[in-house]
Amino acid sequence: MRIGIDSGGTFTDFIVVHDDGSLETFKLRSDPRSPAKVILAGLAQAGGARAEVIHEVIHGSTVATNALLERKGARAALVTTAGFEDVIHIGRQNRPELYNLTPVLRSPIIPRSMCFGVRERTWFDGTIAQSPSAAEIARLKTRLRRARVESIAICFLHAYRNPKNEKRVAAELEGLGYLCTSHDVCPEFREYERSSTTLINAYVGPLMDKYLGELERAGTMGVKRHRIAIMQSNGGFMSAKEARKHAVRTVLSGPAGGVVGALEVAKLSGFSRILGFDMGGTSTDVSLCDGHPRETLEASIGGLPVRIPMLDIHTVGAGGGSIARVDEGGLLRVGPESAGADPGPACYGKGSSPTVTDAHVVLGRIDRDQLIGGGMRLEPDRAATAVDLIAHALKISRIAAAQGILRVANANMERAIRLVSVERGHDPRDFALVAFGGCGGLHACDIAQELGIQTVLVPEHAGALSALGMLLSDRVRDYAAGVLNRADLEREFTRLERIAQKDLPGAELIRSADIRYTGQSYELTVPWRADNPAAPFHQEHQRVYGYSNPERTIEIVTIRVRARLAVEKPRLISKRTAARSAGTPASRRIHSAGAWRDTPVYPRLNLSAARVAGPALVLDYGSTTLVPPGWRFSLDKFGSLKLTRLRKP
Repeated sequence: MRIGIDSGGTFTDFIVVHDDGSLETFKLRSDPRSPAKVILAGLAQAGGARAEVIHEVIHGSTVATNALLERKGARAALVTTAGFEDVIHIGRQNRPELYNLTPVLRSPIIPRSMCFGVRERTWFDGTIAQSPSAAEIARLKTRLRRARVESIAICFLHAYRNPKNEKRVAAELEGLGYLCTSHDVCPEFREYERSSTTLINAYVGPLMDKYLGELERAGTMGVKRHRIAIMQSNGGFMSAKEARKHAVRTVLSGPAGGVVGALEVAKLSGFSRILGFDMGGTSTDVSLCDGHPRETLEASIGGLPVRIPMLDIHTVGAGGGSIARVDEGGLLRVGPESAGADPGPACYGKGSSPTVTDAHVVLGRIDRDQLIGGGMRLEPDRAATAVDLIAHALKISRIAAAQGILRVANANMERAIRLVSVERGHDPRDFALVAFGGCGGLHACDIAQELGIQTVLVPEHAGALSALGMLLSDRVRDYAAGVLNRADLEREFTRLERIAQKDLPGAELIRSADIRYTGQSYELTVPWRADNPAAPFHQEHQRVYGYSNPERTIEIVTIRVRARLAVEKPRLISKRTAARSAGTPASRRIHSAGAWRDTPVYPRLNLSAARVAGPALVLDYGSTTLVPPGWRFSLDKFGSLKLTRLRKP
């Protein structure tokens, strides 16, 4: 048995592949105070009386992400070359908000007092100019003990070229806490980004180590019942042992599973160019795939640079639990604050703040017994009372307030989609919008209409697609080496591949390189061509920036090797639906397209390949899809709900 698990802010999703290839999905309320408890409860439910058959668990963990965003990581220290103790605080001279006249400086994750310098020096070419003395290391150990550190990040100048000094200091500090070194975590040049990435790994590593230890101990009980793997931000998964050492690689593990799942199911429906739209309870993750997921090395989490290969995902604080409020200027705002799993939206029975979910309840789109197959009973009266807070503040009706909440949330999500498409040279009209997550189907058509998108896909198991994507992913490891001004590139590639073959025997090895024109500050990552490295670079430069200069000299800055080990995946079987009527649906009074309408309500299980015109509401176990007037829908043979915008509504 293989199980995919996606820990969300409101619900934790489970998808189970049984012996016969069938898929089962269910949700449990998340517990931010004890996420491991929810995971273990879900594993017990998945296995039932046959818990011993559980074979492999692939888990998208939010432990590292939440610790970083909430600044609740370990008590970490940065050990660096003397004179560079301020690198984390100085950062770059970039202004992320050009037109903000009162910018707020984002504080680093550790104070200046936790940055320690060591008198050592390695030149840019790897020559050791000064090794740390025994007395220097002894003083450092004393200072670290006094600081009561829990974890230590070691990042010396030019250690990516020669890690000898880092290795020596790390060996001497063994036993003082969780240890990580920059030559292992991020062996690339750019001191600030390398220091930040290594420090983040030290900051979240002890929490991930403790969390995974709890899961593994609970899962063993004398006979090993499950093997834990963790989804990475690059779209592949790694073992729990690797995740303990490189926790920074899990900061976008849940959303990465969604990208993989969205692209795979879209390809079955005939779409390889997609915009992923994953709207959950706390946030919305958007991505663009033009035949394959896009990657980046310039990600930022909570305002902190993370220089590791990651899928290019943009996240906004707009989800079903996003809280609506009226600001000091009298404007309606939605998010980024969320009601989360506890207390949750007002309709869940504990909270009182108005949220996006409460607005849908007020407009009749979510009924009392609709969520997770009726397993969770809502309180519409509490939702109405919460939305009234907005209505009274703005002196408008309850319905207008609910509509306003949804329009503002849609605007936030639409801007996010424009960022990953229009602002990067892609026309969203050339893509299908793949909507998933518990709330994605409720907003997809409105957003598609604003962007001019003609087709929306809502996959089967949309509410747990990120968990399914984890089961559709491969085991992946990334390796890198800084090689600026080096001639022995083939030897370095061979060295990285030797390490990769040892870590993942039998894996496919893929070479790439970060290349730039001489004088440029940043690089493009392109496939490696040993006979002509410049050719793919010029082509990519033309695509990204609109020009290239084949006569200009290039620099190869970093080489990379990706090891990909394919694993057995669940087979998404054709449903072979017939083109027949979807049956006589129930009817409900729902507010859509600006008016109350008697709207057919279809259980997704009853749908067929017959085309049905909106308005309509389609209910699934973990998600709801709203089909407004002017749209039609049908179920394709792989279970995806295909919605098409009519030219003349």
